[in-house]
Amino acid sequence: MIHIEIHEQGFEPYTQLTTFQQRDEFIASQCGASALFIGTMRDFNEGDDVQAMRLEHYPAMTQKQLEVITESAVEKHGLNHVLVAHRVGDILPGDPIVLVAVWSAHRNASFDACRWIMEELKHNAPFWKRETLDSGESRWVEKNTAG
Repeated sequence: MIHIEIHEQGFEPYTQLTTFQQRDEFIASQCGASALFIGTMRDFNEGDDVQAMRLEHYPAMTQKQLEVITESAVEKHGLNHVLVAHRVGDILPGDPIVLVAVWSAHRNASFDACRWIMEELKHNAPFWKRETLDSGESRWVEKNTAG
């Protein structure tokens, strides 16, 4: 089972996990391992202090690319379940931006898939970031930080 959510307001990652695992389609007995990644907004980037960020996207394009990424991960790593939650809109330092959670029969697949999905998201998902610096200046983020 793959489940993707794009949130325009804040979300609580652990509530997302609990809700996902309570779905009828979630079969815990097939899963010997899970791995998760929660990404939050930093208050600095490229040597500057950052007050806020606006994360923009095209909904249909973003949804489709997230589906391609997660379906590829299931095939590549033999996953049983995948949950991806991603934030858009206005975000403050410390706010969760992304949750990637995967379940598989064995730990190596879960660890590898979680990292692989996150790297694919950072480099291939159509999100655009505009930071507001402490100086009041705004700038588009031109590249993602290395994993």
